[in-house]
Amino acid sequence: MIVPVSARLPDFPWDKLAGPGGYADAARAHPDGIVDLSVGTPVDPTPEVAQAALRAAADSPGYPTTIGLPEARQAVVDWFARYHGVTGLDIDQVLPVIGSKELIASLPLHLGIGPDDLVVYPELAYPTYEVGAALVGARTRVSDSLTALGPETPRLLWINSPSNPTGRVLPKEHLKKVVDWCRERGVLLVSDECYIECSWDTASYSVLHPDVCGGSHEGILAVHSLSKRSNLAGYRCAFVAGDRSVVAELLAVRKNLGLQMPGPQQRVLAAVLADDRHSEEQHQRYAARRATLRSALEAAGFTIDHSEASLYLWATRGPDGPDCWATVAELAELGILVAPGSFYGAAGSHHVRVAFTATDERIAAAASRLAALA
Repeated sequence: MIVPVSARLPDFPWDKLAGPGGYADAARAHPDGIVDLSVGTPVDPTPEVAQAALRAAADSPGYPTTIGLPEARQAVVDWFARYHGVTGLDIDQVLPVIGSKELIASLPLHLGIGPDDLVVYPELAYPTYEVGAALVGARTRVSDSLTALGPETPRLLWINSPSNPTGRVLPKEHLKKVVDWCRERGVLLVSDECYIECSWDTASYSVLHPDVCGGSHEGILAVHSLSKRSNLAGYRCAFVAGDRSVVAELLAVRKNLGLQMPGPQQRVLAAVLADDRHSEEQHQRYAARRATLRSALEAAGFTIDHSEASLYLWATRGPDGPDCWATVAELAELGILVAPGSFYGAAGSHHVRVAFTATDERIAAAASRLAALA
């Protein structure tokens, strides 16, 4: 008898938000339609540089390689150096992957982590860290404090800066302490940096930066995505970079599984990473939407915590105010759909995550509706 793997996994949180008769339906019933701020999916056009690269690579009859095209991996190396000050990286330390979520969910399995191992991730975190651990039956613990772990030594430690959902950015000095702690104990540190170019109020650093890692990439990986930077969520372009031996192990496993970024997408990856203009223009669009939505939320009585980066505002009416689901319901009556903070951990029970990835028109509509709460 086959035991369903799904039985090990947590419930898919979005089903509760968007299921039939739920909050999404309530928001859709608004006379002026829904303003969906629940998922940070890009809505602006895929940049022409990406579309042109895809068209040029459309004749692609052969199998792609798992390791990826040298020019795609070199584009990653060059981008890290140009944009994020990362030195000493070469193309053998870079692996293209089919979207960052696939990599995050499968990483424990592909690295041989099992039931005797401990996986640690932040108290407020992207749910897929838990999914990857659950898939292999590993033990899990949520903690933002290394000292709170006591004598336990994780096999894998996730950090996420800028954070989804909170938008919190970890200072360079803190990142260095985490790197040092993990190296002293032989813990693999994986940094989810998918929002690193969505910084607003402070600078964000990669764990691969020499001031953080001391010029060595041993024991650390950084995960990146082009979904946010380049409006490429539909292309599934992402990559992981860092420790040469860990990247080699991932490559060896993934080759056997046939996990290959399609060849045309590899050409797109190289093209968009070499082009800074489109990402800077998109950054300006998001900055304007963020400012409009933040002002409207604050005028409506919300406090915005952290949110110095990412594509979200982490909003609350305080620990004595309504819980996250009550806020979700209240906003749905205004036709605004947001994500409850509890999706990301118990510590989010009085927050909602509000994406500013909607169009200018929908952001303006949300701001107008929020005025009813002021």
